[in-house]
Amino acid sequence: MQPNLQQDEKFNYSSKAKVIERYLRLSDRMTGPQSNGVHDFTLLIWPESAFPFFLTREPDALAQITGLLKPSTELITGAVRAAADASPSNPRAYNSVYVIDPDGSIRGIYDKVHLVPFGEYLPLQRLLEGLGLRNLTQQIGGFQSGDRRRAMEVPGAPTMLPLICYEAIFPGVAVPKSERPGWLVNVTNDGWFGISSGPYQHFQQARMLAISEGLPLVRAANTGISAVVDPVGRIVGSLPLGVEGVLDSSLPRALAPTPYVRFGDIGLPFFFIISLIAVARRRMRR
Repeated sequence: MQPNLQQDEKFNYSSKAKVIERYLRLSDRMTGPQSNGVHDFTLLIWPESAFPFFLTREPDALAQITGLLKPSTELITGAVRAAADASPSNPRAYNSVYVIDPDGSIRGIYDKVHLVPFGEYLPLQRLLEGLGLRNLTQQIGGFQSGDRRRAMEVPGAPTMLPLICYEAIFPGVAVPKSERPGWLVNVTNDGWFGISSGPYQHFQQARMLAISEGLPLVRAANTGISAVVDPVGRIVGSLPLGVEGVLDSSLPRALAPTPYVRFGDIGLPFFFIISLIAVARRRMRR
């Protein structure tokens, strides 16, 4: 689901009702009575930092979401999560992904590991905040980093690996070697870039990760580009930049581990050497 929310709404608590209404209205196209058994939806995916509040501290919002979900539908959504030791004087928080059961219970949580400097935290925080600077998300003190990347169990689907925003652009480290998932979920908010080349570049980088890993990728972006990509990089379906909508797709099957998964960048120096030899030979012939 791609809500296409503007940044001043997405991170403004006073826009709470408007944000929830947008999410429920769009998602109801897939889960509401009008679907009437035509589709058997098992997963609904919302983008990064979906709400301008801590979801688990807003029981009314959680109740509305639960009312949306059918008994067979799980929700995967980005959300800001307050740390257990958070307080008004120490507002520690995580940029997270929740898996929510149809009864409203939290099945699993992943906290983002690879944070974006200046976007989610400030290097030299005390110095820069003293000068009046803030991170783009306006989270006081910045986000905390999660302990590790981890695959998550989701009913009705293979094991899923959540990747938040730019975590999807690091081949070789994005997917843990010890627990290969069946598919990748990239939730992101590229609204910061507006209608520019940024969202297109980010999408292509995430698409390259799917190819290198041999895994299908499902991408939910606030303002776009949302898409389903198969493990060889073909776009099964997508929503363009700057529109709201819902993308309906089946999940492509994963491939066996690719040569890149098995050997990593070990072959890269050989390709450079071969290329240099080829260039040198051409120059010598001239």
